[in-house]
Amino acid sequence: MEIGGDTGVSGKQKKKKRYHRHTPRQIHDLEAVFKECPHPDEKQRMELSRDLGLEPKQIKFWFQNRRTQMKAQHERADNCTLRAENDRIRCENIAIREALKNIICPTCGVSPMSADTTSTSSSSFFDGHNLRLENAHLREQVDRVSTIASKYLGRPITQLPPLQPVHLCSLDLSIGTFEHPSIVASSSIHPPSLDLDLDLLPAGGTASSSSPSFQQPPPPPPPLVVSEIDRCLMVDIGSNAMEELIRLVQMDEPLWIKSCTGDSISLDSYRTLFPDRGLKNSVEASRDSGIVFLDPLSLVDLLVDSNKCLDMFPTIISKARTLQVLATGNGGGGRNGTLLLMYEEQQVLSPVVPTREFYFLRYAQQMEVGLWSISDVSVELSPESKFQNQPRKLPSGVIIEDMSNGCSRVTWVVHMEISENFSPPHEIYRDLVSSGKAFGAQRWVSTLKRKSERQDTVGGVPSEEGKISLMRLSQRMVCNFCSSLGSSGNNQKWTHLSRLNDVGVRVTVHRSSDPGQANDMVLSAATSIWVPVDCDTVFSFLRDERSRSQWDVLSNGNSVQEVAQITNGSNSANKISLLQQECKLISDNMVILQESFSEAASGSMVVSAPIDLRSTNLVMSGEDPSYIPLLPSGFSIVPDGRSSRDGSLITVAFQILVSSLPCAKINVESITTVNNLISTTVLQIKSALNCQ
Repeated sequence: MEIGGDTGVSGKQKKKKRYHRHTPRQIHDLEAVFKECPHPDEKQRMELSRDLGLEPKQIKFWFQNRRTQMKAQHERADNCTLRAENDRIRCENIAIREALKNIICPTCGVSPMSADTTSTSSSSFFDGHNLRLENAHLREQVDRVSTIASKYLGRPITQLPPLQPVHLCSLDLSIGTFEHPSIVASSSIHPPSLDLDLDLLPAGGTASSSSPSFQQPPPPPPPLVVSEIDRCLMVDIGSNAMEELIRLVQMDEPLWIKSCTGDSISLDSYRTLFPDRGLKNSVEASRDSGIVFLDPLSLVDLLVDSNKCLDMFPTIISKARTLQVLATGNGGGGRNGTLLLMYEEQQVLSPVVPTREFYFLRYAQQMEVGLWSISDVSVELSPESKFQNQPRKLPSGVIIEDMSNGCSRVTWVVHMEISENFSPPHEIYRDLVSSGKAFGAQRWVSTLKRKSERQDTVGGVPSEEGKISLMRLSQRMVCNFCSSLGSSGNNQKWTHLSRLNDVGVRVTVHRSSDPGQANDMVLSAATSIWVPVDCDTVFSFLRDERSRSQWDVLSNGNSVQEVAQITNGSNSANKISLLQQECKLISDNMVILQESFSEAASGSMVVSAPIDLRSTNLVMSGEDPSYIPLLPSGFSIVPDGRSSRDGSLITVAFQILVSSLPCAKINVESITTVNNLISTTVLQIKSALNCQ
């Protein structure tokens, strides 16, 4: 019986079919047919079977699996959309209930929420009391609105046209909510708190003389409400900002001083033209123009969508969010006349340059056929705002002109007032920031031109789907790397373990929200250095796979070779590469994804991340790359901003996975490891570039 049983099992194993993997060509042809006809009939399946050398059952099962996969992807996307909509509606309901508690009925002068509980004998007392409270509240609101109006409109509130009385029903329908400034910068879902074992850290800190600290995110304050009078005022502010932007674009000298690095504003001329501004602080203003490979409607749609802006400008924008739609557009793709209340944080890719946060209005208007204007201007959400010392956007924005060939000519104006109490950058970045190039118009235009050229030739990638998938994965890698470099003090995603009194190593920790990393604990280390070498030389050295072994500590001195690449645009240095070590005994199942690019005004970047061979094959075949884990590291290279010296500022950043356990603790060994990694890399770069 035992022998017979073993023979039966052996026979079943022999009959088991081997797993068949389709070739890239078969997958490409099947995907092409699937796009046209997800449900092929028997005749079409037979034709595919003959063309691809597959059995009809294999064709049938492939289409069934592909339809199931598409259905699952659509369900995941629908679930995310529904959850976000549910959260938004819940917040609006809470705000409306809170607002209704403070509303006074225009007929009887009693709050609707408390009318049923008010006794008849004391109604006159409460009527008078409620009226006195409401009058005091209205006087305070009028004073605040008058101050804001005089600052932005150049005339007192008394000269504004009188508003019509607001009835309860209209107020009910127009209430909208936005979050308090202190929580806008964070994500809607707070990351879990980290159980840090701070006793294991040295008393003096790992990278600086101060002790490491763990910053718990503050509790979210109650949401605020945009009142009807604020809404009307913001519409007027946005309209005035649009008029000023058009004048700034149309005028030349003496308002704008031309130079080889772009236009800069003459402050005396500006004060003469706009005397009501009353500028008391320093001003940064620049203007630049260029041709981009996007049509005007696509550009407008991009700029009025905060998520698309974040994807387009990850090297400039570290956070972006639309707080409220104040006015919906009509015509011009539904964007003409759109007015948005937005939040944005801008950065220079270095931990020693403070980020700049703005709460502003963005107004989109179609001036004529093929000509658009999008203006920005800062607004103060509350007198008690914690962002009083933050820079303020003066009327600025972009003019978009159709070139009738799928391209657009953009003229970008950056204009902001910098408070004297705003934190200055580290001294090695002081020249770059003070010159206006760090946050100037040239940086926006050059980034937009480069990103619009991404659709170009492809080499080494077997299919168009593989190219698109690889570019998406690389885009996510670059965005992840850029977000790790922000130095915002309100950033709740990253927890600072060491403070930076001088240019040392800043170590931070966070729980990854990446779908491929399942809430893993990640350490990030970053530092910035100055080298007396021009940016082009540094960029060429760091992006070249032949010189990678000279600085890559993890390569153990082994050289790498490029096995695939995608060229992005006319500059051959702007490309996405797959690198593999020539000594396969060390990393036989790993490859390196690397993206390198250079911009005339913004400098250069080299970002890379290791991925396993199985994930690489999935990406190359066109699969969704969203769930592939990434730990990007790399370099940002910018000119030092000094006219008398030919030097570069290099920011180096690494990320390492500490643990995937939910109760893991950070210890001194992890901090020491990441510090040694980044310090050794800096020393090897300086040695290779002959720098002390």
